[in-house]
Amino acid sequence: MAPIPLQRDTVQRPGTTRAGGAHGPRLASRTSLPGIPLAPSAARRFVRAALAEWTGLGVPAAVGFSDRLADDAVTVTNELVTNAVVHAGTTVDLVLRLEEEGGDEPSAALVLEVTDHHPARPVSGDEPEPAPEPGRAVAGELPDPAEYGRGLQLVATLADSWGITYRTGLKTVWARLPVDDWSAPPAPPDGEALRRGLRAAEILAPAARRTERDDAVWDSRGAPAFLAEASDLLAGQLDEDLVAAIAGQLLVPRLADWCAIWLEAESGGPGAEPRLARVWHSDETGTEPLRTALEREPFRLPADVGSGPVPVPVPWPAHHAPQTEDGGPHTEHAPQDTQQDASHSQHAPHPGSRDGAALAFRITAGGRALGTVLVGREGVTQVPEAVSSLIEDFVRRLGLAVGAARAYTRQATISRILQRGLLPSKVADIPGVTSSLVYEPSDDGVVGGDFYDIFPCPGDRWCFVLGDVQGSGPEAAVVTGLARPWLRLLSREGFGVGEVLDRLNRLLLDDAMEAAEAAALMVAAAGGQQLHDGTQSRFLSLLYGEVVPLPGGGVRCTVASAGHPLPLLLRPDGSVRPAAEPQVLLGVVEDVAYESQVFHLAPGDTLLCVTDGVTERRSGPLMFDDGDGLARVLAGCAGLPAEATAEKIRRAVHEFAEQPPDDDVALLVLHAD
Repeated sequence: MAPIPLQRDTVQRPGTTRAGGAHGPRLASRTSLPGIPLAPSAARRFVRAALAEWTGLGVPAAVGFSDRLADDAVTVTNELVTNAVVHAGTTVDLVLRLEEEGGDEPSAALVLEVTDHHPARPVSGDEPEPAPEPGRAVAGELPDPAEYGRGLQLVATLADSWGITYRTGLKTVWARLPVDDWSAPPAPPDGEALRRGLRAAEILAPAARRTERDDAVWDSRGAPAFLAEASDLLAGQLDEDLVAAIAGQLLVPRLADWCAIWLEAESGGPGAEPRLARVWHSDETGTEPLRTALEREPFRLPADVGSGPVPVPVPWPAHHAPQTEDGGPHTEHAPQDTQQDASHSQHAPHPGSRDGAALAFRITAGGRALGTVLVGREGVTQVPEAVSSLIEDFVRRLGLAVGAARAYTRQATISRILQRGLLPSKVADIPGVTSSLVYEPSDDGVVGGDFYDIFPCPGDRWCFVLGDVQGSGPEAAVVTGLARPWLRLLSREGFGVGEVLDRLNRLLLDDAMEAAEAAALMVAAAGGQQLHDGTQSRFLSLLYGEVVPLPGGGVRCTVASAGHPLPLLLRPDGSVRPAAEPQVLLGVVEDVAYESQVFHLAPGDTLLCVTDGVTERRSGPLMFDDGDGLARVLAGCAGLPAEATAEKIRRAVHEFAEQPPDDDVALLVLHAD
């Protein structure tokens, strides 16, 4: 049977957690599994994936995610889900929560909840007894193993506390595992993201504990299962170092005692040396000696070697690298004639075989060499052919994952460079006004559709902009790249707020007409065949304003909203009102005259401007601004400075739903001093 596909619903990101009562902030991840024998294995993968994701996101409590905690969480999950499947046979709901407690001695714990849907469950004995009142009942004595199985004895041993909650038609068994080393200091900022990512990879693909390797498992069923698991773990990884880390832990110790992975430089020329990305050994004490031996000279296969296995000398015998006369490692490659027949050469003895056997595989994708994998076994003269073939298949998948990660990295780099060019490197300071800006693109790898700007203009004027282009990606970038410079140019030419929008609307319509004509020419050149080049209508919503400081304090604001969420004006007494009138989007209607509204921002007043990523943030069928939800949150910010107001709004937006925002979030706060 194929593995159960997992659907994780509620993983939250740092800074977006909900209050958890006495236990403080919490993260939660949940899934549902069918009541079949494959459910426990799917549950184990689910728990490791959740722990890895929280670690990679930099959740503070993840500092204490030790190997033991991850293993205990997986073991407890396995036992609870197995019990639910065996005794209930219904769909199983699995929830994993991370609860943090503050105070003088902060602590954290993982809480696992497994719920079955059996309509009636006996508590003990032969006849059903009345179930306890709904709520949490902490177990005092272990249930009869004949009734519940011996899994709960293991749960009781590993968990800090555990218990059972009964509800109508539901039974939930929960267990609490304390997080280790909560007080451990964080790693230095340099390389923090990579450090978290590597730790996440270790949680995601742990090395199997074993005393003896059984190569007989790699039969017609074992090999496909391993490759399927490897494909699942490698797919979607967006960093090549994480890909290498996961690959190393999949290979060792399942298929080899040790491995090393080199990656070629992305843009390196013929003389560029490969980089030793990962070294992994089943014996922790052997990792550093192996790394030391391998770092002395970069490993590289001859150019004419294909993707098959190539026997090479073991880089060090008995954990010590053999030395040549000049002090370098003994790493010469097998002669070319032995490389032509992989099946023959791996059975032939070679130098170093008395200390073990080693095979090298080239990592390729799209016909391009991306690196090399070196695997070894100790105390043998050869690697079984079935294992060699399996590693070769695995390396093909590794090549695809490395290639995909590099393609994403290139695209993300281009997007970041483009994003820096589309957004101002610095916004201007307005005299008498404190400003605070929040900008969170929904996808860090894609250019967002929201943009902002604050800039000075002649005549002691300062202008501010908050816009939202339809769509995202290159088409949105085109409109942003046109709109922001045009706005600065028109504003500095002395046009009023309404006139600026009139002219920007005309420019967008003209540009859209030119784009349509160009598309028509492309269709004609293609013989009338419609081309789908991703071209979108070029229109946007925009909030544009002008601020003029007043001699007696405060500022005069002139604003206009073109299809944009209306700005809200907060007075010191907590009253909130819209500060503009709704008008049509830019780039849609040709004959339109935009109007502006003028008001005074007195000392203590606050103006809030947002994009629809705030107002239309969803939680099921509800939106954040339903029933003037944004105004209610803003009313609670009376008396707060600009930065505190912006943070309170941002936090409220994230906490409105358990899942992260799926749209760009941008908001601008102007507070009159």
